[in-house]
Amino acid sequence: MVEIAALGERLSALRLCETEALATMRRSLEQHGQLAALTLFTEPSGLEIIDGFKRVRAARALGWTMLLARTDDIGSVEAKLRLRELHDRRGLTELEEAWLVRSLYREDRLSQPEIARRMNRHKSWVWRRLMLVEALDPLVQTDVRLGLIAPRAAVAVSRLPRGNQQAASAVVTRRGLTVRQTEALVDEALSQHDLGAREALLVRRLDGPSIGSPPGPRPARVTRSDADWMSLDILRMREIAARLEARLLSTPLEVFAPAAAELLRDALVRLVPVLRSTRSSSPSRATWRHGDLGVALARGARAPGRPPREAGRAAARDRPRARGEPQPRTPKAARPSTSRSHLVRGEHRARRRSTPGDRASRR
Repeated sequence: MVEIAALGERLSALRLCETEALATMRRSLEQHGQLAALTLFTEPSGLEIIDGFKRVRAARALGWTMLLARTDDIGSVEAKLRLRELHDRRGLTELEEAWLVRSLYREDRLSQPEIARRMNRHKSWVWRRLMLVEALDPLVQTDVRLGLIAPRAAVAVSRLPRGNQQAASAVVTRRGLTVRQTEALVDEALSQHDLGAREALLVRRLDGPSIGSPPGPRPARVTRSDADWMSLDILRMREIAARLEARLLSTPLEVFAPAAAELLRDALVRLVPVLRSTRSSSPSRATWRHGDLGVALARGARAPGRPPREAGRAAARDRPRARGEPQPRTPKAARPSTSRSHLVRGEHRARRRSTPGDRASRR
């Protein structure tokens, strides 16, 4: 346990902290307590946070003074690389990666090839991230940190010259443009080669019509039947089941804190009756493959109510047929071999298996 007041947040400048995510973390701390420990490293000035900025801020808002933490014996460069490794599964945004690369390049004086080697990336990837953050106006980056503009929208705005980025960011913020609409705005601005025309376009867009909304009635959405929605639900459930199985195999519950492992175990147990009820609602077609949703099918068993393959062939072969309907083919293993080559090969095999006494009597 460590005191929250003694923790430094120098690396928080490399991360984004959304208001909704912070509120979700606060509710989680209120309901379940701390489920995962903080990751810290030691600096001459004291302990610094590598992972757990939202937990610390939510705990401060709740009035907590102590949190569970672990300390890694690493330096500043390794701590920044460790920050990226801890978020490798969910992934950092392009802007967060750019901030990390710039910090390693400017503050820690690492060369671009060294950064690429340590981050297991190509040198061109490092150069693109560095150019992204160097080309983006600092005020636009501040808007991203404040949550006024999405990180992907800021990446699109970075394509504009620096003199037009603040105006474009103001359009995105005031009009509430999506990422696709922001990209359309940037493309339209870049098509204006004259600087004055580009500025006039951004001024018009600040109070003018919305971006990317053609005049006329909106096209009607494609209506889907119940079968379409059920097919989409089945596909989504299979994907989620496969992802959950892969995560359980790669990260067992024992690696989590006891409270977190208990919550996950209870959630998995509560899933069992739901999956069983889903399976019992369609007993004739068991098509699931993961967990309780079709272990028998995953091992090669046939679905309930489906006749064996031989019985199905026999029923198809014996049923009465209309005039002109072709007769089903008999399986190759059941057809008699009457060709001359088959008879000759059978005779040769019989001669090889015969004894010397049989050969003498045959002569």
